[in-house]
Order: sequence, then structure tokens, then C-alpha cells
Amino acid sequence: MSSLTGDTRSLPVPDGLDGMRLDQAVSRLFGLSRTVAAALVEAGDALVDGVPRGKSDKVSGGSWLEVTLPAPPAPVTVVPQAVPGLRVVYADDDIVVVDKPVGVAAHPSPGWTGPTVIGGLAAVGHTIATSGAAERQGVVHRLDVGTTGIMVVAKSETAYSALKRAFKFREVEKRYHAVVQGHLDPLRGTIDAPIDRHPHHDYRWAVVSGGKPSITHYDTMEAFPAASLVDVRLETGRTHQIRVHFSTLRHPCVGDLTYGADPTLSARVGLARQWLHAHSLSFVHPRTGDEVSFVSDYPDDLERALRVLRDY
Repeated sequence: MSSLTGDTRSLPVPDGLDGMRLDQAVSRLFGLSRTVAAALVEAGDALVDGVPRGKSDKVSGGSWLEVTLPAPPAPVTVVPQAVPGLRVVYADDDIVVVDKPVGVAAHPSPGWTGPTVIGGLAAVGHTIATSGAAERQGVVHRLDVGTTGIMVVAKSETAYSALKRAFKFREVEKRYHAVVQGHLDPLRGTIDAPIDRHPHHDYRWAVVSGGKPSITHYDTMEAFPAASLVDVRLETGRTHQIRVHFSTLRHPCVGDLTYGADPTLSARVGLARQWLHAHSLSFVHPRTGDEVSFVSDYPDDLERALRVLRDY
């Protein structure tokens, strides 16, 4: 698939998209968000066999689709910006490991005006690898804005290539701690369910047939009357994977209103975000070849929520 250039593209609808909504088909074919795809259709910029259609109309395999794509967004640049609470755990010439606070994105992106890890590192003098898009330089994995904990960023080209490969081939051990509603049955297990974009809600993800393989291992560490503290090991690293998988089991992360958490319980424990923390990260150092491990303690808001749950 070629990049978006603001021009018009024409192609037949693949048989695999037969019966799909027009906005969803446009989203899939051109890598657009559902919101952008729906706006294109509503503006008459998506024709099926030369005729404008509604966004919920179904497409047929082999129909001719003509779409006028939006102009690409202006490039996002990295602006050095001090980030309160962003702690550098370890740094050398190849990597920098940080303890990310809540409310901080991994890197700049269109529409995000808040602080970023990349901007925070630039503000304290760390030079990041230049591979990849300018706003994502050095980023080999990400944490959600509302997720705290350990994150590694590449400073050298050698480290960037090695770490990207290690994450791709599942050679990095990522452990998260999460507090989920209720009690899991069994207390220890594996969730193996494919994840892709939510078919109806932009900015959300879901377990869907034909999604990317997604595997989450969990082990209950402590049970409270209303929730459970679990240790989570990711075998894959899909967007929102932990949040989606536990929500699918009807045990959403406490505080995660986006994925079905109980707002009453969330308010009782004082959380305005999901109880999810990147607790540890272990990988082979890209230059020395030594195994390195880093651990992050729970931030204050998650600690307070635990105390409330224990006394619930």
C-alpha cells in the first residue's frame, strides 16, 4: 500500500471485504481511522461503481471503489519539554530506560498536545536514535498515556535495530501488574484472542475474528473482595492488549471506563485511569550482550487504590 498523498485512488474491493460497511472498508484499505474514513464517505469522497454511498452501506467484492484521500497531516516535530515525574532509571550511549508517569505519551502525534517521553528526554540532554519517523525516533515500544512504568528508548542506531528485532521476535520479557475487577477463573491462565480495531468505536480495540494474534499470560497475586491484583506477561504487544483481553473476560482493569470498568468502584478507589503498571522489563543489552532488568515501583495513585481495595 502506498502512502497517502491527497490524491484519488481507484481499485476493486477485495473479496475479503465483501459485505463490509463502506467506511470500514475504506479504513482498512487505506489505513485511515474510522472517523476519518466516515468523514470521507459523508463528504462524497468515496464512490462505489461511480456512485456516492452511505457510510453504513455494504460493499461487494469486485465493486469499483474510488476514494479521494485527504492531504497528509503536517509533520510532527519533537519539542524539548521538561516532564515532571519522568525519571531516568538508567542511561548509557545506547539506551535510556525511564519510569514513565501517568499522562505522558511515548512520542508526539497529531492531536496530542501534552508531554511526551521523547520531548522529556530531549529536555534533559539525551540524544535519541534517528531511525524511523521524526516524532518516533528511538521508540521501540510504547505505553499508553494512562499507563505508568518502565520503558526503554534507543539512543544509537545499533540499539534501535537490535531492540526492534528483539521486540518483534518476542525476546523481551515485559511484565505488567494490573488490578482487574472480580476474581479470575482460573486464577492463572493464558488469554489467546486476536485483536484489531474496534468495528464501531474509533480509538478503541477489540477481540475480533481475523485480528492480529495476541497472547497474554496472567497469574493472580492477591485477591480482594471486589478485585484482583495480577501479574501479566505479554507474549505479543498489541495496542491496548491487556485492557482488551481482560475486558473481554468481563474483568476490566479497575478504573478503565473506556473498556467497561465499573464507575462506582473506580470512584471509590480514586482512579481516573486504568490500574495498569509496566512493572519490569528484561532484555539483552544491544551492545554488551548482557541480560539487563529494570523494575518500577507503583506510583502513588495506584498504591492508594490498593489500600482502599484491601480495606473494602
